[in-house]
Amino acid sequence: MAVFLVRRLLSAAGTLVVVSALLYFVTNVLPGNVALVVLGKNATPARVRALDARLGYDHSIFVRYLDWLGGVLHGNFGQSAVAVALHDPRTAISSTLSSPLSNSLILAAIAALLLIPLTFVLGAFSGLFAGRKLDNVISGPLLISGGLPEFVTGSLLILVFFNTLNLLPPISSLGPGQSPFSEPKALVLPVVTLLAVTVGSGARQVRAGVVEVLRGDYVQYARLNGVNERRIVIWYVLRNALATSVQVIAQNLQYLAGGIIVVESIFDYPGIGEYLVQAVQARDTNKVLAAAIILAAFYVLINILADLIVVYLVPKLRTEMA
Repeated sequence: MAVFLVRRLLSAAGTLVVVSALLYFVTNVLPGNVALVVLGKNATPARVRALDARLGYDHSIFVRYLDWLGGVLHGNFGQSAVAVALHDPRTAISSTLSSPLSNSLILAAIAALLLIPLTFVLGAFSGLFAGRKLDNVISGPLLISGGLPEFVTGSLLILVFFNTLNLLPPISSLGPGQSPFSEPKALVLPVVTLLAVTVGSGARQVRAGVVEVLRGDYVQYARLNGVNERRIVIWYVLRNALATSVQVIAQNLQYLAGGIIVVESIFDYPGIGEYLVQAVQARDTNKVLAAAIILAAFYVLINILADLIVVYLVPKLRTEMA
């Protein structure tokens, strides 16, 4: 397990380096000069050259990438082009990440705490009662919710719970530095939107895994030998379907890294997704890079944890590694 973990960490580090290079070169080869976009009407050749020099854009892209990567390894994501142009003393991007990151972590943590049991329980019951009335009751809504994109689900929830019932706010009206827990109603619709998409698709995959295990020869053999049905379900079906379920839930947790961007934009939630959208609109490339590499690191970390849990649950995998 230790060797496996080291290999996965080295692989993750290599993946993040490749991702960081792709992100950096893609964002820096886009048409248009960052200084021109940031300065706007106040752009003059002299001001553009001065801002380029202050941001380091007067060096080659390879030198800038290596400098940026070295800074990221030390927790320094560079300077905000907008802040520099506006002579804002808070130019360090690292100082602007804490609030949106904490807000997104709160939103993602609440969604994840509900996502894991709902995905497993609904998928397991649907699979155990496959083809019966309970399966139809569970699978129908899951099929619909899992097939709708986030912006459609979010818009429908706003229409029902704000326009029609006037129960929940359509946007998260949080002030700078304000905790989401101070306005708990602002979390309801974003969390439900995330859950509708993830649970809908994830539970159906868990259902498929349970149905496949139920059809296994060892389950049929246990039934023919008179093993108690409850014992078969707990020790044969659910335990063997759990490894697949872990991968499914991990995929949905990874989805949060991308889906949260759309959901935060819909509900104007001040998290890392909204931070990324605003940075793209302002053409603040260093902010874009900071948010994107953090989301990529989250994605890779979830993948490593899922692999470790699966290897722990399936002894055959540990034997193969040995």
